Amino acid sequence: MNQKRIVFAGTPEFAVPCLQALLHSHHLLCGVYTQPDRPAGRGRHPQASAVKQFAQTHHLPVYQPFTLKDETAYQTLVELRPDLLVVVAYGLLLPQRILDIPTLGCVNVHASLLPRWRGAAPIQRAILAGDSETGITLMRMDVGLDTGDLLAKVTCPILPTDTSQSLHDRLAALGADLLARHIDELEHLAATPQDHYGACYAAKLEKNEAQLNWQDSAIQLDRQIRAFNPWPVATANVFGQMLRIWAATPLAETHQSPPGQCLRAQAEGLDIATGEGVLRLLTVQKAGGRPLAVRDFLNAHPELRSHLKPPT
Repeated sequence: MNQKRIVFAGTPEFAVPCLQALLHSHHLLCGVYTQPDRPAGRGRHPQASAVKQFAQTHHLPVYQPFTLKDETAYQTLVELRPDLLVVVAYGLLLPQRILDIPTLGCVNVHASLLPRWRGAAPIQRAILAGDSETGITLMRMDVGLDTGDLLAKVTCPILPTDTSQSLHDRLAALGADLLARHIDELEHLAATPQDHYGACYAAKLEKNEAQLNWQDSAIQLDRQIRAFNPWPVATANVFGQMLRIWAATPLAETHQSPPGQCLRAQAEGLDIATGEGVLRLLTVQKAGGRPLAVRDFLNAHPELRSHLKPPT
């Protein structure tokens, strides 16, 4: 079995299992590309990506160009003489002449069943849309945004309780497994062009999307809460103050109360009237506080019970 010279390009935690799978294969990892260190945390100190941290722990050479469009970046990759470039959530655009360097081309591990949810936030968008399943796609790369030919797929159910974090973790493991199963035979896999008419785009998340509107249905609000956990975390006006909502569940219940009214405050949760149905808040957080189960939240803030109005 021929050993391939592989360059890996990835940045967040999602990409680490794929890098680990390549490290444990018989192929030669001759370089790891990841985005430059970014300011993070309260002190805004530069922080290495999850991929960089893993690569350095395993003594892999790391490259962090700000762009792949200049001559220096091009020559650096040429000198690595890659047979294959494997890209997983890298975050930088790859020009055609970069894609042309590896003799076996470039492949991408993407967290959706392409052509559905091309783009930056496929996991969150799938939850927001109420999809019942998603998956991992292994594809050949071209200069488009997740538009290359399909090599392999694996499906994954989206559970009613899935958050972006829980789904992320399952998909990351599935992606590594799919890559490991096909890495030896990539050049022999049949490539299937995507049906571009079935494409939809997973735009990058914006913080303002996490603001809940009680006029929406309980089902849609629950999707938002799960999609925005762990970032940017859903927020809502409850008891006249903004709370972060970490977990909730929609109830099969009708009401005649105005959306946003708290119908019940009990150990099981805060039941809030919505535009359609009732949403039970399970874990909430005040500004400056920490996430608390509603039972603990009410014990810590007994004065909030005075805001309750009898349901109509």
